[in-house]
Amino acid sequence: MRFWIPAVLALALGLTGCATTEHAPKSATVLAPYVASSPAPAPPQLKAEALPSAPDTPAVVGPFDGLPGWAQDDHAAALIAFAAGCGAARDPLEARICRAAKVHGPFEESEARVFFERNFRPEPLSTPGLLTAYFTPVYEARDHADGEFTAPVRPRPVDLPRRRADGGPVAPYADRSLIECRPAHNALAWMRPEDLFFLQIQGSGVLAYPDGSQLRAVFDGSNGAPFLGLAAPMRHAGLLADADTSAETIHAWLAVNRGAKAEAVMRLNRRYVFFRLEPDDGIEPSGAAGQRLIPGRALAVDPARHGMGELLWLDASAPALAGAFPNYRRLAMALDTGGAIKGDVRADLYLGRGPEAGLEAGRVRHTLRLYRLTPIDAPPS
Repeated sequence: MRFWIPAVLALALGLTGCATTEHAPKSATVLAPYVASSPAPAPPQLKAEALPSAPDTPAVVGPFDGLPGWAQDDHAAALIAFAAGCGAARDPLEARICRAAKVHGPFEESEARVFFERNFRPEPLSTPGLLTAYFTPVYEARDHADGEFTAPVRPRPVDLPRRRADGGPVAPYADRSLIECRPAHNALAWMRPEDLFFLQIQGSGVLAYPDGSQLRAVFDGSNGAPFLGLAAPMRHAGLLADADTSAETIHAWLAVNRGAKAEAVMRLNRRYVFFRLEPDDGIEPSGAAGQRLIPGRALAVDPARHGMGELLWLDASAPALAGAFPNYRRLAMALDTGGAIKGDVRADLYLGRGPEAGLEAGRVRHTLRLYRLTPIDAPPS
């Protein structure tokens, strides 16, 4: 039965106005049903050394036989990505393997495959989980409110609690509805509301201005509220079809229904992100590990379950959304984190910059089997 969801949205519509005094949001009852919860980088300049000489035909190492799609991956491209991002590794053995990868010359496919098979052992992680994807969006912006550009890009508030050094919880902060009611005299830029909402989901992006200039919007803190995706509530409300809840479809619905109706839906996600602006250098952003994100090879993971720089094998299939690629089977590295990425077998694959990457990323919702590639002492050459 779905009759209660439209009623919930109707109640939310009545709460979209901004009160003059902040108080505990009445939207608690509205949220109750849902609150709980590209191109590869240029190869590094490498010197010859350290890689065992490869046989003409690579020997298949037993443990890798069980990885679906292992033989079909582009191991040479994966090893270039590994060399570019493995500086984030904290495991001493992986750091040594990283150094070996950096000093070896251009990799032939057979060499690269042997390198991984001799230096790592795949270990499956628990039960199936979920793969999603993200990207660097490029959105139009203005330096003042103008027409459709009514949503302010807000800087980090001076009273926003900093994360405690011991990792403990910080004091609660205002939720999305209360923050949006505040004056925006110090707005960094102005965007269409649905674009700002998706910029906050991605955590960073590029703002494009009418004069052709661009600035990068960089994550600078959040209100600490848990992330809530809109797909489930919109599907249950009958606003979107069951198999058509991609990011593209949700964004289009919010644009068509811009105003009170869209605001009520967006405010179901209480999480709010603040930004700072930096010059846009035109290259990929850095992740939480401090390394540039590599399209198709970088993952956001739960840092409580995975170390930065960790090498992982993705076996993702059975897409839930129409128009998606059937599977993602490849080597990737843990180089980033995300507010909604929690658990052992939960990952967000970075797919690059711009609308094409966004179109693909918005359709990734695949059943994921994840394997950790544990570094081992390589056998003698």
